[in-house]
Amino acid sequence: MARFLDLHPDNPQPRGLQQIVDALHDDALIAYPTDSGYALGCRVGNREGRDRILRIRGLDDKHHFTLVCRDFSQMGQLVHVDNAAFRAIKAATPGPYTFILPAMPEVPRRLMHPKKRTVGARISGHTFVQHLLEKLEEPLLSSSLILPGETEPRTIGWEIKEELDNEVDIVVECGETSAEPTTVVSWVDGVPEVLRRGAGDPDRFV
Repeated sequence: MARFLDLHPDNPQPRGLQQIVDALHDDALIAYPTDSGYALGCRVGNREGRDRILRIRGLDDKHHFTLVCRDFSQMGQLVHVDNAAFRAIKAATPGPYTFILPAMPEVPRRLMHPKKRTVGARISGHTFVQHLLEKLEEPLLSSSLILPGETEPRTIGWEIKEELDNEVDIVVECGETSAEPTTVVSWVDGVPEVLRRGAGDPDRFV
């Protein structure tokens, strides 16, 4: 059974955050709120966690995983951001955007698109995510919690607890979250391409 942790939306309790960090270090899979719905997350080095995310979402190995980063500096260690993309991406973060970018050598191959060698990266503005990543001191491997047959991410923690009780290890409740997924922008060939219109304003990249 999954643990259900209800944290304060503005000042998440340090004890609860530490419980989540400890669980992630023990290779737990969590369902957690972001500024664009709930997501599934685990440590980057958690191989089983990656496979569990694919299984829950009904996805194949071509899925673009997302590395959720604490700040732009951490993102820059994981993906290649050329001069053309630098200012635009920095200005849009933190925010409800996912950027598809060439992965740096530090990123495990199993997390990249098998042919393009790309990976998603984002910086969430959600208070809980910021506090968690500060305490975790590393990025989170993540994917929107959109279940098979659905088009929007889940938004209510207790419903996720009921439905995925045997599929995840922790469900975090921490204030309201939007039902609209991130806007996805590919920036692989030197120019932005909006792949999915979502919560972030896509017109700034058109």
